[in-house]
Amino acid sequence: MDESLRARIEALVRAGSVRRKSAVAQLEAEIRRREEALRQTFRRYVSPRVADKILADVQLRDTLLQAADTRAHVVVLFADLRGFTSISEQLEPADVVPLLNEYFSLLTEITFRHEGTVFHMAGDCLMLGFGVPLEQADCARRAVDAATEMLAGFSELARSWKERYGIDAGLGIGINEGDVVAGNVGSPSYMNYTIIGDAVNVASRLCQRARAGEMLFSSTLKQSLDAHGLDVGATALPPLQLRGRSHPIDIYCVPLTQRQQVAPVQAVA
Repeated sequence: MDESLRARIEALVRAGSVRRKSAVAQLEAEIRRREEALRQTFRRYVSPRVADKILADVQLRDTLLQAADTRAHVVVLFADLRGFTSISEQLEPADVVPLLNEYFSLLTEITFRHEGTVFHMAGDCLMLGFGVPLEQADCARRAVDAATEMLAGFSELARSWKERYGIDAGLGIGINEGDVVAGNVGSPSYMNYTIIGDAVNVASRLCQRARAGEMLFSSTLKQSLDAHGLDVGATALPPLQLRGRSHPIDIYCVPLTQRQQVAPVQAVA
């Protein structure tokens, strides 16, 4: 073979090898970039530990990213700021935003410590789930422990707000346990991973009913706590009649020792 031809062939082979190596390196870099983007996305809603578990489970990760709906037995927690309307009236909007950031930072940090998932954050209301997207046999205990920590932590934050701005605020929490459908809901241009079901509606109603410094939860959650031998010092309240239901539901309350006085919450019809 002509030496010049041999040299050209060898040069082409080397060039092809370089291009292949470059393509492989670019592909690996793109995979790492996408995995990091996924990790950051999941960590907006769940704790870093849960995010890593999701990313390690290809089937679960694909289920969350696609439009597949899954049934799950979960504990739903709603937390709502009491006195927010009054705060908004007394302070300038520029002062309200930092307060909300303090409030949500406190609650989400506690949520992640107990490996809960943030599903909705709007206005002054937070919706959380325990036992989803990963099953948790102790999700009832996790939710109650998180709620207890939230009430205690917010009590300190409320005192700080009182000293700094002269405002009164409190936190009300409602918790329920039941079956939900978890999935991506929305339009082709905007999707939101959330949970839907009657269990969610009941938790929301309990939160609306809870006074500042109170944790209200359903008999379903109470049964789970009892089954695990957990006594949280709950007091039975008169059954709550919810709009659209033929029978009232049994509810329980765990109050703070010292409840702050803020504007009363309108009773749920």
